[in-house]
Amino acid sequence: MTAERPVDGIEPGRRLIRVESERGLSLAERLTNQLARLSWRTPLHAVRLRGRYPLKLLGVPEDPLPGSAAAGREMLAGSIAHRGETTEIEPLDFARMPGSAAFADHLQSFAWLRDLAAATDRVKGAPIAELLMRRWLAAHGSTVADAAWRPDLWGRRILFWGAYAPYILSSTDIVYRSAVLNGLARGARHLDRSADKAPLGLPRIAAWAGVIAAGLLIPGGDGRVAHGEAGLGRTLGLALYADGGLTSRSPLDQIEAIELLAMLAQVYAVRRREPAAAIAQALARAVPALLGVTLGDGGLSSWQGGAPLRAARVAAAVTASGVRGRPLRQARDWGYQRLSAVQTLLVLDAAPPPIARGAGGCASTLAFELSDGPHRLIVNCGGAGGGMALPAELAQALRATAAHSTLVLADANSTAIHADGSLGRGVSEVELDRQELEAGSRLEVSHDGYVRRHGLIHRRNLLLAADGRELKGEDILLPSGRRRATDLPFAIRFHLAPGVEASATADGLGALLRITEGALWQFRCRGGTLSVEESLWVDPTGRPRGTSQLVVTGMSPAGGASVGWVLKRAG
Repeated sequence: MTAERPVDGIEPGRRLIRVESERGLSLAERLTNQLARLSWRTPLHAVRLRGRYPLKLLGVPEDPLPGSAAAGREMLAGSIAHRGETTEIEPLDFARMPGSAAFADHLQSFAWLRDLAAATDRVKGAPIAELLMRRWLAAHGSTVADAAWRPDLWGRRILFWGAYAPYILSSTDIVYRSAVLNGLARGARHLDRSADKAPLGLPRIAAWAGVIAAGLLIPGGDGRVAHGEAGLGRTLGLALYADGGLTSRSPLDQIEAIELLAMLAQVYAVRRREPAAAIAQALARAVPALLGVTLGDGGLSSWQGGAPLRAARVAAAVTASGVRGRPLRQARDWGYQRLSAVQTLLVLDAAPPPIARGAGGCASTLAFELSDGPHRLIVNCGGAGGGMALPAELAQALRATAAHSTLVLADANSTAIHADGSLGRGVSEVELDRQELEAGSRLEVSHDGYVRRHGLIHRRNLLLAADGRELKGEDILLPSGRRRATDLPFAIRFHLAPGVEASATADGLGALLRITEGALWQFRCRGGTLSVEESLWVDPTGRPRGTSQLVVTGMSPAGGASVGWVLKRAG
């Protein structure tokens, strides 16, 4: 499919972005979801799962996404590896899952079939796949358990079982084959009633995709397909903003949603049917939004706990989607602004964090990332999203404002992050003014995250020169609301990508930034004192890497403060 160039607007003039008023699941919704999960263990639900099962599938859809041949070779050698975690296949028991919750989800979803197929053919891969399938059926095939039978996991599982049916259904053991097909049929019936109980966003998209896939692959499924298309259409309408971004505001969720819909489109293709209009429309909007948060190396920038995924995965997802579109420069609702000039790219978070029901939100408002050609220069520290095995304390710290390239007032987060992972009070409004000028692209953005506590608004002004060689910035604290009686410290952080060497100048107002195999940049500031400090960056493999950060510090009196700075390409 081909998308027309997105109308990303670049609307001049001021606009106000407000956080949604509902900050979490209501008590009634929580009770309803809990009761639904409890009902899975009742005799009535067991009766609902009974019925005929297919003797075969109506087709084997192609998986449009490549697996990791390296991970597949590890499976051939006897272990399953995923994002830094490993488990041996021989002792693996699906009733007692090893590792983190994200690693357990990887095992339970059967996503590892993609890696196995990337490393070997059906003849060599089927024995491993069948061994693990038998163990899963023994642990969960007849017993509905909350973890293994989550709707989003069943949705993914059906997609992977369908795409890699030759690996799991090659056995001549009729009893085993019947158990697999019966398990598929039971999972589909479970999804018929539970898909809409999955959390809104990526989990519910996965669940409804599984309903449709089951309807297309199991004989007599036209009614299920219609039911699934209606449910997925509703979900996409609620989970995607008009500009194509997910309401979680997570680029990692965004790429996973595109991958799921691309897999589902291939299920339609094997049955020679056109995907539902809502699926094609969602992909046509979601791909440009995803491209809008890529940097010069083609990989993702790091927002809302997501990793800086490599360009290869982004390119594979875009290719699988079939959508040809340009990067969205101004995502009105998703909240990311993209400035580009020659080979310099900047992505800025210009919206409040996602509401609390989107777990993992970060206090990153007004932070930015910057790249020079294929080299990253200014970054955020990254996150634990995507199944990365990071210590809980570090994962929580990565959500803080200080882990992002923006201003921190009084060592506090611009939006509170509670111990249970939910978001509290803070940024509720962001005011934005964007102008495309002959001199370059200009952004004036402000947020109210510190008004309630400290009576100050943070405004950030950015001007990226038309030749891409200079970025001028100004961070301003403006009084608002109640007056303050004492001065407050502030710190403006510019986290540097690995491979960027920083050398402070003697006057404490500047630094030279040398990019390995890249250009030399100069940083100068006024209105604060500059220092070079240690930092870290979570790389695409989920590994924390040591790096540096520029930190401009100062004190803001009751009347506010202003710090001007400039990044200039010298080489």
